[in-house]
Amino acid sequence: MAQNKHFFISDIHLGTPSRELSLEREKKVVRWLKSIEQEAKAIYLLGDIFDYWFEYEYVVPKGYVRLLGYLAQMADDGIEIHFFNGNHDLWTKDYFETDLGFITHTEPMLTNINGKQFYLAHGDGLDKADKKYMFIKHVFTSRFNRFLYSLLHPYLATMIGKNLSKTSRKQHTKSDYCDRGEQEPIFMFCQDYEQKQHIDYFILGHRHIATDRKVGKNSRYINVGQWMTESHYAVFDGTDLSLLSFE
Repeated sequence: MAQNKHFFISDIHLGTPSRELSLEREKKVVRWLKSIEQEAKAIYLLGDIFDYWFEYEYVVPKGYVRLLGYLAQMADDGIEIHFFNGNHDLWTKDYFETDLGFITHTEPMLTNINGKQFYLAHGDGLDKADKKYMFIKHVFTSRFNRFLYSLLHPYLATMIGKNLSKTSRKQHTKSDYCDRGEQEPIFMFCQDYEQKQHIDYFILGHRHIATDRKVGKNSRYINVGQWMTESHYAVFDGTDLSLLSFE
């Protein structure tokens, strides 16, 4: 079987809401990887794969060995594994690259796949009108603030980080998880971008709402949803792109 397909997945949020449920979800993702590995040329992990990740020089978060081990084996076998920082797992260093063989991305990626132009990113921070979030992201991505945080003992830092993540999730209202249609900030970003530069496929995560919507005559916005209650992913076979669900 030819390995010529590109797969896209986001927002697995491993580590929440409990160790048991996270492990169950991790095993499901590994089953998905096993089901696609004979066809996969590249896999794009579009952020928030982990609900919390802070990487020290010699210390990484405990757990996730089933997923990371399987992805590392796929990378060893020649499958491209692309890891994008999300807003929950943005504090990475070089562990994914040097130990696991991933290709890491801290910024959106523009790439051409078989003649089609792709815009790939997690999706947070695209709504420049959300000044509150932009300020918070600036604080969290500051090198100085990251250095200060790294001075904390890993146990304390992990406890603080996981509590912040949990608190942030509780602050969301039901309306935050509703599809706003053409008023979606990410969709509006895609529309503005498309007017400046043609993109065949905008593929993003972050919003937790699986979406396949036309941006222009020959442009689509695909949100690959989340894996906490659903299991969506996208696949490009070299000709067509599909938004699917894994059971």
